[in-house]
Amino acid sequence: MASTDLTSRPASLQVRAAKTFSLENHNSQLQTRERWEMPFGANLFEAVDCEHEGAMLRGRLLRPSHRDVRHQQGGSVLMFPGATGPSKSYELAMRELADAGYLVLDANMYGEEVDLTSVSTAGQGFADLMADPVRLRGRAIAWFERLRDMAEVDPERIAAIGYCFGGKCVLELARSGAALQMVTSFHGLLTTHAPALPGSIRARVAIWTGGEDPYAPRSDTEAVQAELDAAGADYQLTLFAKARHAFMDPDHDGFAPGIVYDRVAHRIAWAATRALLSETIDATP
Repeated sequence: MASTDLTSRPASLQVRAAKTFSLENHNSQLQTRERWEMPFGANLFEAVDCEHEGAMLRGRLLRPSHRDVRHQQGGSVLMFPGATGPSKSYELAMRELADAGYLVLDANMYGEEVDLTSVSTAGQGFADLMADPVRLRGRAIAWFERLRDMAEVDPERIAAIGYCFGGKCVLELARSGAALQMVTSFHGLLTTHAPALPGSIRARVAIWTGGEDPYAPRSDTEAVQAELDAAGADYQLTLFAKARHAFMDPDHDGFAPGIVYDRVAHRIAWAATRALLSETIDATP
């Protein structure tokens, strides 16, 4: 699909320098910072490996800062970043969820050979998976199973959140029938090679999309809504009429044409996602 071919962007494109942002746990307020801070507990990222079709994938785990998850099972969140990998605002969102008591796993969909510090290399990894949607869905399932099978995870209390390409990944998980309680797609790519079958979606689905997103045009929004209706899914689709792509991501504001951060849309979608997590998987064991 031509509208999602990020590899056509010049490799010289860099994320525009801007004031940094920090997600505050209090009412999920987004506040401007002059520098990056670590506003939450001292929890550190732990490496987690996942094998899929001969590729070794390395993700990162954040444990809740105020409970021993090795002896207690609570809610867990599987997170998928955008096509160019985790940004600082994405990592802050992970930390906010861990601080709230969730076990959080960042799923890396690319093999170890993909250098996420290079825009062109990450773009090629993205393009390769988009060209092989069966492998893409299988890899997302592999990450779900990796999290589900951890001893400290309650398999009945797992949610998934994805941004951009990651939004597509969580929707493919939902379409696969994975036993998730909730999936949230932020400005995700909405098309699929295999629409959901009637009765196949177990998760509650939340889609947050922009009315002026060139990577998810209105025709795609209408198609996914028709798909979810036909599948009998429990879903909500929120369209911010004037929002463009990456409205949740201040780090990529102006990265390419059609990519614009929207503070108001971000605050609304994030606050609602926190409420959905509380209602569906609840962090407290």
